[in-house]
Amino acid sequence: MSNIGTRLFVGRTDELAELEEAFTRPGEVVVHAVHGLGGVGKSALAARWAARRHEKVRWWITVDDAGVDAVDAGMGSLARALQPGLAGMPAELQTERAVAWLATHDGWLLVLDNVKEPGHIHPLLDRMPVGRGRFLVTTRRATGWHDDATTIRLGVFNPADAVDLFTRILTHQGLRDADGADTLCEELGYLALAVRQAAAFCAETGINPRAYLDMLARWPATMFAAEGGGSERTIARIWRLTLGHLEGTPLAGDILRILAWYAPDNIPRDLLHGLAERPQLAAAVGRLVAYSMITDNHDGSLSVHRLVQALARTPDPHDPHRLPKAIDHARGQATACLADTFPADVDRPETWPRCRALLPHIDSLTRHHTAGHDTAHTAYALDRAATYRIGQGALAPTIPALRRALAAQERVSGVDHPDTLHSRNNLAYAYRQAGDLDRAIALHERTLAERERVLGEDHPDTLHTRNLLAGAYRMAGNLDRAIPLYKRTLAERERVLGVDHPDTLHTRNNLASAYRQAGDLDRAIALHERTLADSERVLGEDHPDTLHSRNLLAYAYREAGDLDRAIPLHERTLAERERVLGENHPDTLHTRNNLAYAYRMAGDLDRAVALHERTLAERERILGEDHPDLLHTRNNLASAYREAGDLDRAITLYERTLADSKRALSPGHPMIAKVRANLERARST
Repeated sequence: MSNIGTRLFVGRTDELAELEEAFTRPGEVVVHAVHGLGGVGKSALAARWAARRHEKVRWWITVDDAGVDAVDAGMGSLARALQPGLAGMPAELQTERAVAWLATHDGWLLVLDNVKEPGHIHPLLDRMPVGRGRFLVTTRRATGWHDDATTIRLGVFNPADAVDLFTRILTHQGLRDADGADTLCEELGYLALAVRQAAAFCAETGINPRAYLDMLARWPATMFAAEGGGSERTIARIWRLTLGHLEGTPLAGDILRILAWYAPDNIPRDLLHGLAERPQLAAAVGRLVAYSMITDNHDGSLSVHRLVQALARTPDPHDPHRLPKAIDHARGQATACLADTFPADVDRPETWPRCRALLPHIDSLTRHHTAGHDTAHTAYALDRAATYRIGQGALAPTIPALRRALAAQERVSGVDHPDTLHSRNNLAYAYRQAGDLDRAIALHERTLAERERVLGEDHPDTLHTRNLLAGAYRMAGNLDRAIPLYKRTLAERERVLGVDHPDTLHTRNNLASAYRQAGDLDRAIALHERTLADSERVLGEDHPDTLHSRNLLAYAYREAGDLDRAIPLHERTLAERERVLGENHPDTLHTRNNLAYAYRMAGDLDRAVALHERTLAERERILGEDHPDLLHTRNNLASAYREAGDLDRAITLYERTLADSKRALSPGHPMIAKVRANLERARST
């Protein structure tokens, strides 16, 4: 049988059982092909399974690149094993004798290992009569077996089995430091050959798994090619041999190098549509699938093993498939594909599924190369992803991403380019949403001055920055500067964009909110009512901006003490936001918080506390501990506890909220003073 050792075989219980079940059907020559990525452990599985079988004759033929010739040579060896006297006869006769023996006997098993093409074994299979023996084929080819065999796909190890294999090899000669083995196996994607290769290298060199991880990060090309345990089979060599079979389809190599920059799973196939005409693209993807270099998922997306990706984006001047110039070009193409397909308007709910689908791939792309390689496409993709995340309340990753986008735009386009000003404006907005009002105001003021100089005072982008700056002033409690700036922006937007333009309606809402904050509730309510009516007429009753207007009007009614109008409107808005935006969207949580506050004002503390507690739990899960909205909800819940007479819980929560606010927000943020006053009030009660 095989010369592949099975003593260190681990796991694969389900796969062995599947093979056993597959070969139970009588009455035919049973041919099953185990396919999978090179190095996944197909040969080891076949050897383990075959070693446990009870057929009278079990024979192993390694086919590899020699194809039909290797099959004939292996059959000749079988003939000589069955009848030693055939040794001096011509090779063709030996092969014929072996075929004749198999055709006239039953109870045999023939393993054809590493078959490159189905056609390499057709001549043998075609001559086998029904009901005699069994063939087990291992192959990297995932497709093309429909006429010859049923197929079984072999995946990677489960994590526990991978660590078990690694530890057995590492400690074969005695106890060794295995700290970090689980992390290393995860980094290797639980690929059998990679785990064996790394464990053998650690055992031979005396390093521990964490040191191997460090070397893999610093010198990936060297480590992928490193031999361990005397084996010449390495990840780099298998990669190179497999891609050698795809040289007739150059686009396949290009696609693999592009996919290497994305997250391993759920890669939308349409990201690749701009690379070539659809028939060429389909053929190239099909070749990669056929050789198990990528997986074509049932939902139409693609997956690539993370180690294949790591190899594909690691330059090696000695590998024709990983030349530095080709990898640089692929990185640029991968970036352009993402930038071209990420939705421009990330505020529209219908774009959110697409945004969510692309986020992991933007994160992966930018994590796997330095900022020095960023292009205008990188900056755009980072900007859109960060803007979407801000709208979803996920602030933590947005500021680093927008800083990187701005640095790329300044380097690529210049400090005064409109795209650079756009990046600067969005970074300022992120600071504002995170509660860092000092930085937000300074950067908005700078961006406004630059947009007025470069674009002109009436340009829509200039008006956008002016509106945002007024909003930052309002959040900082500086209403003397906010209200005049909102008035100016509203007048300019009505003149430049028109009274019904969505941006005009947005500024009108903002001005009304500033009036409300200043205590001018009559003007605030009148302006909110007008804006809501206009939004319903222009945008529709279910548009997110209309729901925002409705929420603000309910808020103004509540502030005016008109709870009979405020509570039903908050309840209606909450139901609509849950339906349109989803139960966990930040805007939905905002309305839920407002409704709880209205219940509290109405003296319905049981409902208020329950709804505040629910909102707090959801904001903690979705927004994170330091998000300003979460701090606001925590403050409201503490106040509800205080009004319900539960001072111990109220004071404890106020103290926590004050400490978190002082740590997370800018020093002059109004929230800090508000919480401090509430805490002092609770302590004095």
